Amino acid sequence: MERIPTSVVAAAGLVGGYAVARWTKVRPLGGVVLGAAGIAAGREWHRRAGAPAAAGLGALYVAGFAGSHPLAKKIGAWPAVFGAAGVVAAAAWAVADRG
Repeated sequence: MERIPTSVVAAAGLVGGYAVARWTKVRPLGGVVLGAAGIAAGREWHRRAGAPAAAGLGALYVAGFAGSHPLAKKIGAWPAVFGAAGVVAAAAWAVADRG
């Protein structure tokens, strides 16, 4: 995963998880996508930036997922998901990808 920035993996997990859940109408399948990307990004965050950074970014990833739900009621589902993905991606880039 050295060539793929973790910011891209995390954002793709949030957006992809939502997209899969929405289009297949199988929420657990979206959760699999969300979880797989989160685990992949988390392992790389740990390798690149250490355990505390990985824990913080992992918590932000979960918070982005959870926070997009109430936000969606105010601004719409897709804007909420893209907003959460953007915040998580920016943090991952700043902490683990910036080099």
